[in-house]
Amino acid sequence: MLFTSEQVSAGHPDKLCDQIADAIVTDCLRHDRSSRVAVECMMKDCMILIAGEITSSHFPDCEALCREVLERVGVPGPDSFLVTAMLTRQSREIGVGVDRGGAGDQGLMFGYATHETPQMLPLPFAVATRALELLRDRHSPILLPDAKSQVTFDYASRRIHTFLISTQHRFEVRQKELYPLVRSVMNDAADAYGLNHDFRVLINPSGSFVTGGSYADTGVTGRKIVADTYGGICRCGGGALSGKDPTKVDRSGAYMARKIAKDIVREGLAARCEVQLAYAIGKSAPVSVSAQFFGSNRVPPHEILRKIRSRYDLTPTGIIDSLGLKDVDYNRVSAYGHFGKADLPWEM
Repeated sequence: MLFTSEQVSAGHPDKLCDQIADAIVTDCLRHDRSSRVAVECMMKDCMILIAGEITSSHFPDCEALCREVLERVGVPGPDSFLVTAMLTRQSREIGVGVDRGGAGDQGLMFGYATHETPQMLPLPFAVATRALELLRDRHSPILLPDAKSQVTFDYASRRIHTFLISTQHRFEVRQKELYPLVRSVMNDAADAYGLNHDFRVLINPSGSFVTGGSYADTGVTGRKIVADTYGGICRCGGGALSGKDPTKVDRSGAYMARKIAKDIVREGLAARCEVQLAYAIGKSAPVSVSAQFFGSNRVPPHEILRKIRSRYDLTPTGIIDSLGLKDVDYNRVSAYGHFGKADLPWEM
């Protein structure tokens, strides 16, 4: 069976927007742990629009945070971007429900874990992500920050079938200069998981890739939730993770669902696990808790579900407290995935 997963770099315009939104969330929580934040970012060319709701004793310097993200990623000319912020306070009706310990919105979210990799992430997604991390870390002077990777994996033969990387580069760079650098990244990413090198190679298949980022595409927060999570191999929740404080269960529920799934696999109860949580706005208890094991469970499903319900506090307040979600630096998860980084609380 062939399955394909993709990842995008920190310089992709949608990921720039996610990083800006999460920089705002982190800044607010650092100054006021009770901050309520739901912000979106959109960027096109040199224009950045921040819109959303913030209730906090701290008002973030959105322009400074935008420039900080752009500089960190290596976007050319960060000082040339014009930032506009349209921010109001959180709706009082939403706030009342959250004040009582309820969820900040209705929603459903999924967590997934598999024994395929040390990070308990799907193999094609882990390889695609590792490739872009390597591409970032090589600091090649011929590359620019916008990039995408895509790995097609043959689960029957346990081999990489096709490896695709499209990466932005400087104007004067030719394909023959780009090829050896990118091919070495592909090989090293495959080596990290003990996989083959004799895959089909696609590097910038449409030709040159000079114009990138917000000058080639419009960036919007929350458009890369498959790249944020599990590469499409399991079902996806109804909302984006970035730009939200943890009272929003789109974020906190997704992290807890991942922790539960990972615990189940780590304890040998199943080789693959997908957990779903669902909430109603203003209510603290989830409206449903379910899990799928794809035939890999080693004990009856009802026993695993009973363990989930008895072991974990699945109220929004319980999740926030048990995972320490008001103390997380969300800049760490707004690019290259929210899962698989070993020292994050939901990964432990």
